[in-house]
Amino acid sequence: MARFVRWTALTVAAGLLAAGCAGASDDSSDNGKGTSAPPPSAGGPASGLPSALADQKLDWGDCGATDGAPAPGDEWRCATLKVPLDWARPEGATIDLALIRSEASGDDRIGSMLFNFGGPGGSGLSTMPAYASTASTLHERYDLVSWDPRGVGASEGIRCRSDKEIQAAEAVDVSPDTPAEEEAYFRDAADFGKGCEASGGKLLAHVSTADTARDMDLMRHVLGDPKMHYFGISYGTELGGVYAHLFPKNVGRLVLDAVVDPSADAVGHAKNQTLGFQRALDDYLKSTGQDPVQGSRKIADLLKRIDAEPLATSSDRKLTQTLAFTGIVLPLYSKSSWPTLTMALEAAEEGDGSALLALADSYNERDEAGRYTTATHSQRVISCLDDRQRPTPEEAEKLLPEFEKISPVFGQFLGWDTAGWCHEWPVAGQYDTPEVSAPGAAPILVVGNTGDPATPYEGARRMADELGKDVGVMLTWKGEGHGAYGSGSDCVDSTINAYALNGTVPKDGKVCS
Repeated sequence: MARFVRWTALTVAAGLLAAGCAGASDDSSDNGKGTSAPPPSAGGPASGLPSALADQKLDWGDCGATDGAPAPGDEWRCATLKVPLDWARPEGATIDLALIRSEASGDDRIGSMLFNFGGPGGSGLSTMPAYASTASTLHERYDLVSWDPRGVGASEGIRCRSDKEIQAAEAVDVSPDTPAEEEAYFRDAADFGKGCEASGGKLLAHVSTADTARDMDLMRHVLGDPKMHYFGISYGTELGGVYAHLFPKNVGRLVLDAVVDPSADAVGHAKNQTLGFQRALDDYLKSTGQDPVQGSRKIADLLKRIDAEPLATSSDRKLTQTLAFTGIVLPLYSKSSWPTLTMALEAAEEGDGSALLALADSYNERDEAGRYTTATHSQRVISCLDDRQRPTPEEAEKLLPEFEKISPVFGQFLGWDTAGWCHEWPVAGQYDTPEVSAPGAAPILVVGNTGDPATPYEGARRMADELGKDVGVMLTWKGEGHGAYGSGSDCVDSTINAYALNGTVPKDGKVCS
């Protein structure tokens, strides 16, 4: 099964386009939020951890090549942090997390700023150097720090399938039209989970968002920062919200950009994204002079034709409906990529699927040699451990008319995904929605983009509200694409920089047009 539109890193999506075309594991809350028991390290990691973890020193050295990216320049250094496998048993087994850092370029250093670029499952080791130019102003006073979260890439990464098995699964129809296709779809989903269980072993039950939030606080402590300064993008906003809930007194300056709606369960997220991507598609179609309703129907008809007969490409691979859908999704992450979508759709209408295939390969992080990164695997193992809601195939099928009403292009795919994503998953999910309330925390800047396709704008206001009064501070950008910082708005960039560098908190509700 392909990785579908969950929460992905805007920097990865944009970069690939340019190149190729909470609760802890022992929670038992019944309120659906799944948080509650205070973390063993609340109030400072040293108070609840063995000295081997609390007092460890990071040995920074040269960085090597990462999964999907070459070795970065000499200004980047890498190290390994040890964290508990199970935060409920911090004296037990440990795992290694891979970190990357570039020290502040100026003299007036504030401390470290941690970055998570989304996914879940995005690699900080490969993305942080690429994002450094966007964060150059922040870099003057902050060490830029990122990491591969547990279960990701260089940090005990879980690989559920071989590259050949991933490519073979591209033939599976993820919007099944017949009983046979439906059986194949859910059989493939169950097989994926079995592969993750075989690869991940005990780690599979300890890669939740809350586990990673606790890792972050140990990271903060070992880096020597009294407060957490953090920049979370896409899924990284959920991670930031969960961190703030668990460690409100340790919150420094937190920026949450391209915000995940913390009030939505798994089905709610799928509906949000169906709406968000249809909005972005409508805006794209308007920009080309097309009527959004007619243009969407034209694309839906194209997908149906490809479903019946996959398109030839310049390689020996065919463009299936699944790959075509994925290829359409990727350019919607950035307005600058809309012309690429126009070219790809025009070629597909003429019978050539090469451009859409290249876009799909970029989204799925497949290189020319047919190698895939582990992002598609870790994304699923993290979100399926988090999500307690598991619709059955029958329940998903009943949802389809509602999804198709929201979007004739994306509805079927995302409707079926509600059941297929975690079908027969070997580990139980932890919560319906994450707990992000953070009473007593310092103000947290929440940035929403009205044209965001993957994390629709409404989720930002809900995040700000759930963080709590005088904690969540809302900044709106009336723009397009996934995320706001570094996307062309001087108003957005200057507001975020003033908050992060000087502690200047904008008025809640500020709007940048």
